[in-house]
Amino acid sequence: MEKKPLAIAIVGCGNIAGAYAKTLQPYPQIKLLGATDIDLKRAEEYVATYGGRVYPSLEAILEDEEVELVVNLTIHHAHAAVITQCLNAGKDVYSEKPLALTSAEAQGLVKLAKEKGRNLSCAPITILGEAQQTAWKAIRDGQLGTVRLAYADVNWGRIESWHPAPGPFYAVGPLFDVGVYPLTILTTIFGPARNVTAFGKVLFPDRVTKEGVPFHIETPDFAVAAIEFANGSVARLTTNFYVSHQSKQRGIEFHGDRGSLYLSDWQNFHGKVEFSTFGSNYEEVPYVKEPYHGTEWSRGVLDMADALNEGRPQRITGAQAAHVVDILCAIQDSFQQGHPVAISSDFAQPEPMDWAK
Repeated sequence: MEKKPLAIAIVGCGNIAGAYAKTLQPYPQIKLLGATDIDLKRAEEYVATYGGRVYPSLEAILEDEEVELVVNLTIHHAHAAVITQCLNAGKDVYSEKPLALTSAEAQGLVKLAKEKGRNLSCAPITILGEAQQTAWKAIRDGQLGTVRLAYADVNWGRIESWHPAPGPFYAVGPLFDVGVYPLTILTTIFGPARNVTAFGKVLFPDRVTKEGVPFHIETPDFAVAAIEFANGSVARLTTNFYVSHQSKQRGIEFHGDRGSLYLSDWQNFHGKVEFSTFGSNYEEVPYVKEPYHGTEWSRGVLDMADALNEGRPQRITGAQAAHVVDILCAIQDSFQQGHPVAISSDFAQPEPMDWAK
């Protein structure tokens, strides 16, 4: 029997919301009922382009019995409150990253979802991309031997050079905004982290928006961390809102006893994957499947819909997202306090995509 589409509504019609709607449009298993925003004009423009109706408020979405999943695309600081409200109203939730800005909030959301019997999922979902799945399969298949070290670089440029509203990004800093991407990939492959030692600093405190308005930042725009995982692997993570996207230090390198693997892009699904045996030159690794060009932002929502239809666990879980928040908070605590910080939370590692097994 054919399954009915998953009915969703979007909260927050900012910069990323259009990318979600565009990448959801080809999939009949998703039905967009509508959207809301604190600025209703943005919601009106959004549904005029992508369909559905304008909900006057989040409360109106939660009162609509037809809505099964709320896609939370609000700003970072609103995530925990919006997710809490949705779960308490009996809705499943998919949220943009990060899940929350503190460990207590993040773990509390996971607990609340369990208590309410609801599904909770959170970006980033780039581990589901073809390049990322190709890299993970090479590691699982033992091509590198035992992987003992990874280098992950997030040189994310200066937000004010491209985003019309850089303030919320600098308020949370690069760790919570983009450090989550490689951390989600690393925890998927290595499992939970157990210890962090870090350094952070404000490199470039006084900046100017695209409109020429000066602003000052206080959250570190640079952080570097050494992360030890339960499986014994170690990763060095570097994040900043200072160095250009064109930096030659980018992506993730995995180094094992037999060789090394380079994933050139932790975000886009068509990044290069290259392998070299120890001491040899890198050669390109064929993708396990022809890649989506760019980032298919909706892939996490699609996996959630398919998991519900197929009666299987979803690959992108609130528990893993909360563990990533624990790592972020441990990094922050470490560079503020000047000593290593332990992490104790766990999560179930996801299954690879069926086409990458």
